[in-house]
Amino acid sequence: MLAEHKLKVFRELITQSSREELIWMNGFLAGLVAAESAGDTTVTGTANIPAASKIEKFTILFGTETGNSKKVATEFATQAKKNGFKPKLTGLDQYRLTDLEKEEYVFFVISTQGDGEPPLTAKKFYDHIHNEALKLDKMKYSVLALGDTSYPMFCKAGEDVDNQLTRLGAKAVIPIQKCDTEYATDAAAWFVQVMKLLNEGGSNSAATQPSVKKAKGKKNYTGTILTNINLNDRGSSKQTHHVEIEADEEVAYEPGDSLGLIPHNKKETVESILSLTGTDGDTEIEFRNERLSIRDALTRKINIIYLPERVVKQYAKTVQQDIPDTRIDLLDLLRIYPVKDAAQFEQVVSVLEPMAPRLYSISSSPEAHGNEIHLTVARDSFSINNELKFGLCSDYLCMLEQGLTVDFYIHKNNQFKLPAADKDVIMIGPGTGIAPFRSFIAERDAVGAEGRNWLFFGDQKFTTDFLYQTEIQNWVETGVLSRVNLAFSRDQQSKIYVQHRMLENADELWQWIDSGAHLYICGARNPMSSDVENTLLQILERQGGKSITEAIEYLDKMKEENRYLLDVY
Repeated sequence: MLAEHKLKVFRELITQSSREELIWMNGFLAGLVAAESAGDTTVTGTANIPAASKIEKFTILFGTETGNSKKVATEFATQAKKNGFKPKLTGLDQYRLTDLEKEEYVFFVISTQGDGEPPLTAKKFYDHIHNEALKLDKMKYSVLALGDTSYPMFCKAGEDVDNQLTRLGAKAVIPIQKCDTEYATDAAAWFVQVMKLLNEGGSNSAATQPSVKKAKGKKNYTGTILTNINLNDRGSSKQTHHVEIEADEEVAYEPGDSLGLIPHNKKETVESILSLTGTDGDTEIEFRNERLSIRDALTRKINIIYLPERVVKQYAKTVQQDIPDTRIDLLDLLRIYPVKDAAQFEQVVSVLEPMAPRLYSISSSPEAHGNEIHLTVARDSFSINNELKFGLCSDYLCMLEQGLTVDFYIHKNNQFKLPAADKDVIMIGPGTGIAPFRSFIAERDAVGAEGRNWLFFGDQKFTTDFLYQTEIQNWVETGVLSRVNLAFSRDQQSKIYVQHRMLENADELWQWIDSGAHLYICGARNPMSSDVENTLLQILERQGGKSITEAIEYLDKMKEENRYLLDVY
């Protein structure tokens, strides 16, 4: 128990801190406790350390896609400065690669995207260390890798960087720390080790500290489909489903979060694979430490669509055939390069990878919709050799009938959250980009937020593609939505998009931004989000009276203040 005077200070600190700061403090303190057995864990002072031995200057480099790595790296740099260090903080997209061989102490914070790839902002650096004949004998480093254990290639980009730096002669002074989506505690524990190492003048004692106990896995839920309806009217070229799921227990989520789930492969595809290989679907196998029938594994657990090249290479080795480097469905691979028998197919199954989960922005509000989770899903369609095909997960979700159950988890998105209730909000979300903004508006309506709300929405046609039209109109009538601007691109000869509506309302848009409004963009990364950002820069130049350099700096400042947030895909 704290002494009364300490408790008073502690309470004051808590009440004056933001949610993000509280999360940081929680993780930081957990890291201190975890490192306690390794000796002195003090990182906030250096009274017992000779000044000459302390390493004050070091570099923190981050590679980020959604902003988490940048957020973590920035927090570390801030804490280090408060403790008397002089860190250099740089994004890998801005880092001068020729400086790499000169670095002595470098700490990397890097996330993993998609199929085990580095974020786009780190691609140039990633390629550089893999293609250049570098000598990094002077470098002492550690890697904090952010990832998601739901994906087969968990923290692969961080692992690749760690391994390649070692090959180039660099020395890992602290083992790589791999973090799941709830990364605060593990990240803070890693940072405690970094600070201890630097405080002790680069001693390797930190490298042998016990790692923090692994956080519990994600909470999995089961829900029942309550509603599954197509929001597009007859005559639309699109199919967008509103899916309502009732969970069997209370679900903890916030507006801006996503729902993650693993789709089921089509029954007919699985049966074709079993028939083609002569395999009894009831045969039990072990796949990734789970015992189940091979039919069940192929249906619910294994990726059989668009196999990556590394899996095709393993397949070729197993069946002892020459197969060109390619990405291909398992069924097509079996047809072209068949297995000898069912026994060989079981060997093939062992080299296949788990199916990766898909994420969908949640379009419901916990305050407005209780224990229901709503999704807005566009049924993805495309043509191959004149054959109409559908995206695996979007087709799976859109075809779920009322009463069926689905397993899911909540994927937190701390980089896409509502501001305080008194702040103004500008939301730009064409197509299914409307999903999180339906959640935002419903939440602010339910809690009585006094800040103004402005929505920009667009799609193809007003009569067939105005998603959530009735709800949006009701929010306008009740004053929840202060402004709405619509852009239906196919309703006139020249296409009109949301960025055109932004320019038409440039003066008022600038007034909102200049007075502190938070601006959000959700939807397709290219070209939508790029076009919207370029339009925003135009408005900052013209209405804000700024040069292009000043406009870019203003937007960067909005990002740093969490006033300009994107959820694009």
